[in-house]
Amino acid sequence: MPAIGMDHFTVLTERLDETVAFYGDLLGLRSGERPPFKFPGAWLYCGPRAVLHIVAGRPVPADPAGVLDHMAFSATGLADTLDRLDARSMRYDLRRLPGSGLWQLFFSDPNGARVELDFDATESLPDARLQALERAKAPATTR
Repeated sequence: MPAIGMDHFTVLTERLDETVAFYGDLLGLRSGERPPFKFPGAWLYCGPRAVLHIVAGRPVPADPAGVLDHMAFSATGLADTLDRLDARSMRYDLRRLPGSGLWQLFFSDPNGARVELDFDATESLPDARLQALERAKAPATTR
């Protein structure tokens, strides 16, 4: 039987409250119903679906990335999201997908898990921000 869709990702953490707040503040995910497991954690919802399971009380691997590179979400509000990341002094990488122009925004959560947010190509940024991003990606020159 073939897969018909992605159900959820699970993030292990030693900082449950901080992780729940991070995904709530930046991605708008909300805490919701979770089975009565014997370990601490939270299920975060996007609409009616629990898309992110956060598990505490288990050992966290030394390499937070493990074998998965990142989790990706479709998103809206690129400029506002960049403002929120800047307000937290968070490092991020903003790219345009060749061909489609889709915006891809990469950053890490408090546990080191890499997150990608995909924004429609029609979303725009103020010229000053675009110029700053282009300068940051330009190769350094020497004189």
